[in-house]
Amino acid sequence: MRKIDVHAVIDNARFSPFHWMVMCWCALLLIFDGYDLFIYGVVLPVLMKEWGLTPLEAGALGSYALFGMMFGALVFGSLADKIGRKKGIAICFVLFSGFTVLNGFATSPTEFGICRFIAGLGIGGLMPNVVALMNEYAPKRLRSTLVAVMFSGYSLGGMLSAGVGIYMLPRFGWEAMFFAALLPLLLLPLILWYLPESVGFLLRQGRVDKARAILQRIAPESRIDDQDELVLNEVKAQGAPVLELFREGRGPRTLMLWVAFFCCLLMVYALSSWLPKLMANAGYSLGSSLSFLLALNFGGMFGAIAGGWLGDRFNLPRVVVAFFVVAAVSISLLGFKSPTPVLYLLIGIAGATTIGTQILLYATAAQFYGLAFRSTGLGWASGIGRNGAIVGPLLGGALLGINLPLQLNFMAFAIPGAIAALAMCFVHQRQPKAAPLAPAT
Repeated sequence: MRKIDVHAVIDNARFSPFHWMVMCWCALLLIFDGYDLFIYGVVLPVLMKEWGLTPLEAGALGSYALFGMMFGALVFGSLADKIGRKKGIAICFVLFSGFTVLNGFATSPTEFGICRFIAGLGIGGLMPNVVALMNEYAPKRLRSTLVAVMFSGYSLGGMLSAGVGIYMLPRFGWEAMFFAALLPLLLLPLILWYLPESVGFLLRQGRVDKARAILQRIAPESRIDDQDELVLNEVKAQGAPVLELFREGRGPRTLMLWVAFFCCLLMVYALSSWLPKLMANAGYSLGSSLSFLLALNFGGMFGAIAGGWLGDRFNLPRVVVAFFVVAAVSISLLGFKSPTPVLYLLIGIAGATTIGTQILLYATAAQFYGLAFRSTGLGWASGIGRNGAIVGPLLGGALLGINLPLQLNFMAFAIPGAIAALAMCFVHQRQPKAAPLAPAT
C-alpha cells in the first residue's frame, strides 16, 4: 500500500482534458456572473431618463447589488468551506440568475434595488468559490495563468452585456436585458453534473473513492488503486477560520490585500457604472458610449491573461504593483481630449489594469491562503473589497452631481490605483516564511 500525497499529484500533473473542463465550466459561470453585474452600467442612461433619477440616486441604486455582493462573498466564501464548493456555487448561481430575471419586472427603483441586492448575494458568493476550485485543481506551474484565463470569462460577460445592450436597448427596452439571464438557468443541470467537487472537501467528508477517481482523471499516469492511501497535508483551521487569516505572520499581508481589493474594486465599479454616462456627457452617442464599455472589458480580458502569464514567470505581487501604477496613469489620461483611436487604447489599458488586476488579486489571495481556509480568505478579501465597489458608483454619482470637469472625475477614479500600488509593495516585501505565496493545493 502506497501513501499518495494529493498535493504532489495535483501540483505536478500535466495539463489534461480534466483541467480544460474545470477551467471552461468555471469560465462559463463567470461569463454569466459578469453579464449580470455589468448590466447595470449598460441600462443606467435609460433608467435615469425613464425614472428621472439624479446622478446620486443612480449611484445609490447601483450600489444595492454591490452591498449584496459584499455579504454574499463573506457568507458563501466561509459556507463553502463547510458544505463544499459545488453546493456553494450552485446556490449562488440560482440566486444571481433568478433575481436578475426578476429585475426585468421591476416597476420602481425600490423593486429594482431589492432584486439587485439579492442577485448581488449570488454574484459575490460565486467569485471566491470558482477561484478557489480552479486554484485547487491547477498544476502549480500554471496556476496563475489558468486562474486568470478562467477569470477572463468575467470580462467576456461584461463585453456580452455591452454588446447585447447595443442591439437590444433601442429595439426591446431595458427589461429585455434582464430577461436574457433566463438562458443560463437552463444550463444548471449540466453544470451540476460536470463540475467536480473539491478533492480536499471529499477527503474531509470521507468520500475517498470519489476523490481517488478525480485524482486518476487529473494524473492517469499515477495509477492510483483502491489499496493506496490518500494523504492531504494541510494546515487545519483551529477555531474560527477567519482567525487563520491573521496567524503565522499573515496578518499584515491580509490587511494590505484587503486595501488593494478595496481600491481595485472601487476603480472597476466606478468605471463600469459611469463610463457610458461620462462619455455621453462628453458628447458621444449612447451606442458609442456602450462601445467604450466593450473596450474596457476587452482590455480586462487581455490584462488578466497577460498578467497571469507574467505572474507564473515573475513575482505575482510585483506584477500587480506594476498594473496598478499603469491603471492610475491611464485613467487620469481619459479625462483629456484625445483622438478616438487613442481614447479606445487608453480605455483598453484602463480595463486591462483594473478589471485584469482584480483577477490577479484573486489569484494572489488564492495562492497565499491554505486549502482549509482558502474560500474564507478569498471570501473576506472579496467582501471587504466590496466596500470599494459600493463606494465607486456613489463616488461617480457625487462627482457628476457637483458638475466637476471631466478631467477631475477621472483623476478621482485614478487615486485609488496609487494607494493600491503602495499596499501591494508592502505585500511583496512582507512575505513571511510561514505563509509562502504559492502553497500546494
